[in-house]
Amino acid sequence: MMHLKGMKLAGSVSALAMLVAGAAQAVEIDLMISDVDGKAGLVKELAERYQAANPDVTITLNAVGYNVIREQLPIQLEAGSGPDLAFVTNLGGLNPHYVDLTPFVDAATWEANYGAVLPWYRAGAPDGIFGFHTEMTVTGPYVNLTMFEEAEVDVPAPGATWEDWAAATAEVMDKTGSYAGMVMDRSGHRMAGPAMSYGAAYFSDDGKLIADDGFKAFSQLMIDWHKSGLMPPDVWPAVSGAKYANGNEMFFNQDVAFYMSGSWNTGNVQNNVGDKFDWTVAPVPCGPAGCGVMPGGAGLVAFKSGDAAQEEAAAKFVAWMGSDEIAKEWYTKTYAIPAHSGLQAEGLDYTGAGATEAVANGLAAFTAMAAAAAEQTPQAYQLQGSPKGFVMYNATVKYIGGALNGELSLDEAMVKIQEELDTNANQ
Repeated sequence: MMHLKGMKLAGSVSALAMLVAGAAQAVEIDLMISDVDGKAGLVKELAERYQAANPDVTITLNAVGYNVIREQLPIQLEAGSGPDLAFVTNLGGLNPHYVDLTPFVDAATWEANYGAVLPWYRAGAPDGIFGFHTEMTVTGPYVNLTMFEEAEVDVPAPGATWEDWAAATAEVMDKTGSYAGMVMDRSGHRMAGPAMSYGAAYFSDDGKLIADDGFKAFSQLMIDWHKSGLMPPDVWPAVSGAKYANGNEMFFNQDVAFYMSGSWNTGNVQNNVGDKFDWTVAPVPCGPAGCGVMPGGAGLVAFKSGDAAQEEAAAKFVAWMGSDEIAKEWYTKTYAIPAHSGLQAEGLDYTGAGATEAVANGLAAFTAMAAAAAEQTPQAYQLQGSPKGFVMYNATVKYIGGALNGELSLDEAMVKIQEELDTNANQ
């Protein structure tokens, strides 16, 4: 039995939009998910198991592009036409629409296990439990070791600067004839850590979001690298507005030797690279103000619908997903850094779940980066928890993207970013 929600999906993703039920049930809820990182298959499996134990609930999976979740989901929620559940990354920004899970969980246990990330969902509210943090992420680079070896170029050591990596990847690009040297996801979140390493504070002394000289310094490097061809025109300059684009295919196809992405992508890299080349996760490059990474992640949340039965059913599914046993299975099989403090202390057997040594080592490297970020760039955690964080992220790609494709000077882009931040400050 198949349900499609307003769109036709092809191939394997189409199968994910199936009704996870065998017969008509009392409560029907739908879950929106992007499969950009290959996790929808596990969601489907878990949803099937949940329904087997709760036959009064039907769950429909709706696989969409990540831009739908970033751009269209907020509009749908405002219009009252959103899904019952979704995996989201704009954790604080969507807070007004969340169902409070407190009545459906042991609140003290959730506070103990997920206390470090629960404030990210509250958007300044003093309490409430509004989601299961499905993945604790940090940004960082994937490196094609085979390309470095073929070019006979040394991989920069831990502590190397962004300029060091630019010089090394330019040499690899020259000697291997690759299309470009480095690529970064078109994402203000992905650029934030590097900008912080050049002194970007992101917040003024009175707590307002700002685009400052440190932010400008790294933006200039981005412009220089795109002008030289070290970074490709296909990602940041080629996409309009605040749209997201990733560099996955360029890294998988060996078009670049260095890909700035993050920990959530580790399993996806393993699955797509296979044995085509050797790769690793490198320590994030540094700048004069440190070695900045951005924490973050995705969360499964239940949305208000006005239907008490649907809200309760959705909330209970989130609560089940965040329970100790299921959370451990989820984090292990998705190769995710757990947000659950008990599981962090216990450790997860990623290799037992099919991870290669490269993946396990990569996750260890990302975990070390997260610990360093808390000390070196505390504004990263403040930005991740800000309900206006996505205003900054979207303004970054919109206007720095405009500077990269020649529509704006960098000075003009900086002015427009600040205008957007100021306009949204009190909304």
